[in-house]
Amino acid sequence: MHATEVFARYATEFQRQPLSGDVIHHAKRAVIDWYASLFPGLNTPPVAILEKTLADDLDRGRSLLGNGRRSTARTAALINGAAAHAAEVDDSFRDAMYHPGAATIAAALAAGHDLGVSGLEFLRGVVLGYEVSTRIGVVMGRPHYKFWHSTGTVGSFGAAAAVGGVMRLDGPAFAHALATAATFAAGLQQAFRMDSMSKPLHAGRAAEAGLLAAQLASRGLTGSLDVLDGDTGLGQAMSNGPDWSTVGATLGQDFHITRLTFKNHIGCGHTFAAIDGALELRERHNLQADEIKSVRVATYRPALDIACYTTPTTANEARFSLTYVVATALSHGSVRLAAYEPDRLDDERTRALMERMTVEVDPALDAAFPGQRSARIEIETVDGRRLTHLQPNRKGDPELALTDAELEGKFLELAEPIIGATQARALLEKIWALDSRNDLF
Repeated sequence: MHATEVFARYATEFQRQPLSGDVIHHAKRAVIDWYASLFPGLNTPPVAILEKTLADDLDRGRSLLGNGRRSTARTAALINGAAAHAAEVDDSFRDAMYHPGAATIAAALAAGHDLGVSGLEFLRGVVLGYEVSTRIGVVMGRPHYKFWHSTGTVGSFGAAAAVGGVMRLDGPAFAHALATAATFAAGLQQAFRMDSMSKPLHAGRAAEAGLLAAQLASRGLTGSLDVLDGDTGLGQAMSNGPDWSTVGATLGQDFHITRLTFKNHIGCGHTFAAIDGALELRERHNLQADEIKSVRVATYRPALDIACYTTPTTANEARFSLTYVVATALSHGSVRLAAYEPDRLDDERTRALMERMTVEVDPALDAAFPGQRSARIEIETVDGRRLTHLQPNRKGDPELALTDAELEGKFLELAEPIIGATQARALLEKIWALDSRNDLF
């Protein structure tokens, strides 16, 4: 069978099988984190521009934007998907180098509202989207990630599989939905190597593309079933001709949704091991920024390639500046939304500390990527001390997972300024009760 057919066979089996309480719990955690990412993204310029541009599709339809505005399903998927990625707070599946939630949950929610499904049906669609897409991301691997933004490319499959699950597509239709989604897949890393607004659109378009692919497949539109593993398929065109033969080997046994990374800082996740290491030394030695003579950060190659801005001038550039976020952590003790306010961007202590920082690739840490995201921090103080810390994993990775309480705290921190404390807590309660609800939010 082709890879699309392997996934379709699993999707058929998945529809007949109950999910464990543990998997459902992790799916709810993913939805909580998605909303935590969505709310700060709603007020970003790219999302505002999308709303204005797509106004003809708003204030009608059965789906909802994150701000409560009615929308057609495709436009809701696009706008919510973009918003959930815009603030750089969304989840990731480490081994796939991919943020699955933004597109997958946006598409599942848009379809769920449009079709009037139950909370459990929605959650099942989310799980299916994560399980299919993360495996495609793992196979495509690091050669794909060198040029392509996996959240845009692989995200199309997360959205298509999730909506296919919500719609309860039969096996052939599910396979054709994935096949069509493959030819929609796009998103270049070069799109955010300069300051631009394009990056969150990758997640939005992936959500829209996957939703459309599933809708078309439900009406009989067919795709090329060998589009992933064929001679000129996705694996050849966008990776290094990887082996697809075991892509479905652990489906139904190892649920990837139970091993997500939830961000504990705000910004590019490739910087987080370095941030954690810097904060560890700051706390352990009670360091102040003016006590630091120099900082040396050693980590894996993509952290330098993607978090590449050495002298950021905008909030967007600062989110992708390894030196800025590490200096901010050492100067202020955290890297949250406030780190990207104008006064923080121009903070003299932070900027001075950036000048005293060097970053480099550590071959051993690079070799462990993507399965492990590590950084080594070395600080020399003005009084001659040399302080070193190896941060093997990031806070929020499966090895250092956020507790339910910590995840709720993240959600409330990011949601309350947008929708208020009462509404935020009510939404949180609804998410935790999704599997017993006959409708969505």
